[in-house]
Amino acid sequence: MANKKQFGVWMDTHHATIVGKENVTNGAIEVIAHVKGVQLSPNSSEKNFNNEQRTLQGKYFKEIITHLQNATQIHITGTGQVQEQFIHYLAADAPFKNTVTTESTSNKMTDEKLKEFMAAKLS
Repeated sequence: MANKKQFGVWMDTHHATIVGKENVTNGAIEVIAHVKGVQLSPNSSEKNFNNEQRTLQGKYFKEIITHLQNATQIHITGTGQVQEQFIHYLAADAPFKNTVTTESTSNKMTDEKLKEFMAAKLS
């Protein structure tokens, strides 16, 4: 498929960096966006805290998705389990049902290192 729209996402529970190709055919991988999630302070009710946390995570994922339109391939990496949750979230979203998703684990890195890392993963 010569016209692949490939993206890479480094994420943890509170921050995501999205990279992709500006020019689909021969462009270099560039940073597209940085997305910050909201961090909750502990609540007196564990049930309310969990519900609010789930709602905020959904908003965080939706904000990331706005930068991944028409994706054919997405590589997701990061430090925790949030990547797996995000992949399940994508799979449940109709526009991303046929998107190829892969994942790995990595520590936080600079934007330049992330671009190099994703160039290798998306080639």
